Amino acid sequence: MSGTSRALKRVVVGRAMRSDRLGDTLLPKRLALPIFASDALSSVAYAPDEVLIVLGSAGGAFAFTHSWQITLGVIFVMAVVVASYRQNVHAYPSGGGDYEVATVNLGRRAGLGVASALLVDYVLTVAVSVSSGIQNASAALPFVRGKEVIFAVLVVVLLTAMNLRGVRESGAIFAVPVYLFMLGVFTLAVVGFVRKISDNLPQAESAQFTLGPQQGMDTLGQIAMLFLLLRAFSSGCAALTGVEAISNGVPAFRKPKSKNAATTLLMMGGIAIFMLASIVTLANWTGVQMQDPDHPGNLLLNGKPVENYHEDTVLAQLAKSVFSGFTPGLVFIAIITGVILMLAANTAFNGFPVLGSILARDGWLPRQLHTRGDRLAFSNGIIALAGMAIVLIVLYDAETTRLIQLYIVGVFVSFTLSQSGMIRHWNRHLRTETDPVRRRQMMRSRVINGVGAVMSGLVLIVVLLTKFLHGAGYAVAAMVVLFFLMSAINRHYERVGRELTLAEDDNEQLLPSRVHAIVLVSKLHKPTMRALAYARATRPSVLEAVTVNVDHAETEALQAEWEKRQIPVRLKIVASPYREISRPVIQYVKSIRRDSPRDVVMVYLPEYVLGKWWEQLLHNQSALRLKARLLFTPGVMVASVPWQLDSAQGHEERVYDGPAPGAVRQGR
Repeated sequence: MSGTSRALKRVVVGRAMRSDRLGDTLLPKRLALPIFASDALSSVAYAPDEVLIVLGSAGGAFAFTHSWQITLGVIFVMAVVVASYRQNVHAYPSGGGDYEVATVNLGRRAGLGVASALLVDYVLTVAVSVSSGIQNASAALPFVRGKEVIFAVLVVVLLTAMNLRGVRESGAIFAVPVYLFMLGVFTLAVVGFVRKISDNLPQAESAQFTLGPQQGMDTLGQIAMLFLLLRAFSSGCAALTGVEAISNGVPAFRKPKSKNAATTLLMMGGIAIFMLASIVTLANWTGVQMQDPDHPGNLLLNGKPVENYHEDTVLAQLAKSVFSGFTPGLVFIAIITGVILMLAANTAFNGFPVLGSILARDGWLPRQLHTRGDRLAFSNGIIALAGMAIVLIVLYDAETTRLIQLYIVGVFVSFTLSQSGMIRHWNRHLRTETDPVRRRQMMRSRVINGVGAVMSGLVLIVVLLTKFLHGAGYAVAAMVVLFFLMSAINRHYERVGRELTLAEDDNEQLLPSRVHAIVLVSKLHKPTMRALAYARATRPSVLEAVTVNVDHAETEALQAEWEKRQIPVRLKIVASPYREISRPVIQYVKSIRRDSPRDVVMVYLPEYVLGKWWEQLLHNQSALRLKARLLFTPGVMVASVPWQLDSAQGHEERVYDGPAPGAVRQGR
């Protein structure tokens, strides 16, 4: 890495932190709330939109009549899920969250299913949150319209850079916008309620229109109406995303970890419920109308479709209505909502790398995801999450309504399996617990988790029934693919582990009878002489130099100079009638192994090191190709003996900067 690259890295990431400073990154509740709850809190900014869009397909009157019923159902489920996860936090404070609960109580396959669902959900959280934030910001920033994909990708890159600086530092940056968002929505609710009581609440800009039903939706039967209500309910349950993040992030809290995490979870649930109820209530009072962006044209003015109408989000319309005559209030809500929605992706940036690290530790994902970076964050997981989210944003043109159809399936899979696992957890402990007080506490917790499992399971069924053909099927397919991919990775690690495990009689196999050393020679120069000197210093049982006879004249010249310099190592010439280099060497090495199976063949490769990338193009790579083939030959060891040319002087600083990957694991 060059000096410029190192300087740029330090500007973006910051100075490297020692492993013993991991404790400095632990979070107090005031920072943990914005870090882990930003996703759940910000979900209330787009969940009402999705409810009204689905209900609005049957007409504005239908949406006005049933939106509050859907909201009450969502609030009930949220309260149950929050209460259930408070039990998880106390029972499993290690940070494995739903994955650990399912693995311990339901088995490894169930845990892997939860992990697959959560990983997919985290990627979708970033894509949905950032896309929704950009759409809300476009209400106050017209130059964003039409360029949503570009701005969304830039935001993901910015979030990645911030999270690479570490959890605590990124949390301090994100705390202010999250609290400002809460302040903004609370202010919006209070001012709206006061203006409603004083009969001074203006109607929303879309209230002037009539929302007509879409084609075929004007005469709904009872079954079709029920299906529409269930679909609206499943869309509204997007407000529950992010609830599980705190249970996955308990290790990041200050002590007492479980108590602080449970308190933060309760605060998050209470705030989210208040905000969701307030927004939907104000939307009904102000007559907000929302048409499906994929099927526009059912907004009618005087019986005629409205042309070229840019439909703002529910929150943006409420801000224009509640803060009418006070432009700073509208601008503040629009900007801070866009910011919080984009920062909500930070919940996934904290959850995905931690879960990825745990899965890598257990052998389900590549080991690289278990490595902490310079700032003690799981850098590889952060970068992987950002890359996958960017792909989704580009594929779906940063459209929230299209992306959200893929959403929340994963989170309710994890909810259902986790709460089912907690029931078995309490059953197991009740069999051995004798203290009456403790038994009553466990039975109460079991009831809470039982209700949570039933509610989560019902919502999951509703989501699959109503959203599978609208995009949720793709998310399910991604979970299945990820499940089998992680299973294959695990089988690979287990197979490698079995092959590398020492048996009781392996000590004798580790001691070869002799070492047969070979120095490969192409010409007699300084790198060759260094390799010969190094090989002789190791005192092998047999030492010989080997050259391949590709050009007869050159081989004779080499042999003559060899004898002239009286080099005390035998030079063996290997024939190559087809002018190959690698194959004759491999065949010769294998012949040694056949003659003496217990001998170890040590091959020394003299190499000269080049400093400029273009110099590599001027030299053949026969040594690299030969080395690659020798590494796959049993019983053969390969050693490179480098000779640094002048152009390579000082380049060791560019190649090596700090500890190698994997040296700083888990902050220890």
